[in-house]
Amino acid sequence: MQENPGDSRKRGRGRTVGRWLAALAVLLVMVLAAGWWITLPAPPDAFYTPPATRPAEPGAILRSEPYDIDIPAGAKAWRVLYTTRLEDGSPTVASALVVLPDRLVDTPRPVIAWAHGTTGAARGCAPSLSPAPFGGTPGMEDVVKHGWAMVATDYAGLGGPGHHGYLVGQVAAYSVLDAVRAARQVADWQLGSRVVVWGHSQGGHASLWTGMRAGTDAPELEIAGVAAMAPVTEIAAMLGQGAGSGFGEIISAYLYTSYRRLYPQIGDAYVSDFNEMVATDIARRCLLDWRAAWSLALTRLLPKSGLFSQPIGEGPFGERLAQNDPDGAIAAPLLLAQGLADEVIDPALQAGFVARRCAAGQAIDYRTFPGLTHVSLVGPGSDLTPQLLDWTKARFAGDPVEVATGDNCPAG
Repeated sequence: MQENPGDSRKRGRGRTVGRWLAALAVLLVMVLAAGWWITLPAPPDAFYTPPATRPAEPGAILRSEPYDIDIPAGAKAWRVLYTTRLEDGSPTVASALVVLPDRLVDTPRPVIAWAHGTTGAARGCAPSLSPAPFGGTPGMEDVVKHGWAMVATDYAGLGGPGHHGYLVGQVAAYSVLDAVRAARQVADWQLGSRVVVWGHSQGGHASLWTGMRAGTDAPELEIAGVAAMAPVTEIAAMLGQGAGSGFGEIISAYLYTSYRRLYPQIGDAYVSDFNEMVATDIARRCLLDWRAAWSLALTRLLPKSGLFSQPIGEGPFGERLAQNDPDGAIAAPLLLAQGLADEVIDPALQAGFVARRCAAGQAIDYRTFPGLTHVSLVGPGSDLTPQLLDWTKARFAGDPVEVATGDNCPAG
């Protein structure tokens, strides 16, 4: 039977397309392999490797040494390695920075427990390993002037060994609380039990969870207030809105790889094999580093629909995300700040979260800031900073708080 010339041409075009697709696949694998080997963060120095034997109880200090990177005038600082816990209570270690005003005091110092925003999900992404460990921390100079101490955890898995539980609430709370508990063991630092928790973005999520867990996990601490700045409060919705944006896909990669390690029951149905390879590579780099340009480039390999191939708010993934939303009660006074020009945390989502928590009986001093983005909310010159400092000063002084509950939680 004579072949139709059109059929021959179609087969030829099909073979050509197949060869191009195969070549593209090889090229993508080569790109990922190159990124895998040449763009990883430097391994932490020996300080971050814990001793072979260490106390089993959380909140024990393992070692400390002076630290002088980017410390405000009139202050002195140390980095510390301490014991903490994972979600199942098993022991691990984390690192932190302790900053004190460089002057003697007669009474215990009030403590700011700082929970930082996203820096990455890999070991080596700890703020204490960066050239700007307090980038994004509002009012550092004023903290020193007020005579307050600051204890800033790196979170477990970013400095010390082990995996980082990105946006895993209970683990973040343990890192924050155990850092303060460990730092209070150094008598010369004179840290008191009265603590105000500050956190931004990922750290805002951590600060809310710290407020939720403090009474159970660190009852010796008096949590005088919790300030959450642009916190991650509805994880599945936030990730869904970030689909297609470079930053949103980097965050999705951090969370997916972290959750897949911690919660194997999530399975592999949410991400294709190729997308998982891309996500794994992205998650090996820090966010605030020149190497992040490589991660940003890799997000272009993902489809327009984003990393996930099915809704992450459903099934076992959705259950774990909901489990880590900060929906629990907080006994301490709570300040929640949100920039209305935030391009990462949707202000409408945040307002919905606040309304639901208020309706559940949680008192929230909710403050919004027109024109401020996710970063500028905690940046130099932000209108939030003086308000945060005044609010914190009042919490340490024990001043009464008049914030009503209800649908809008209006400040009194």
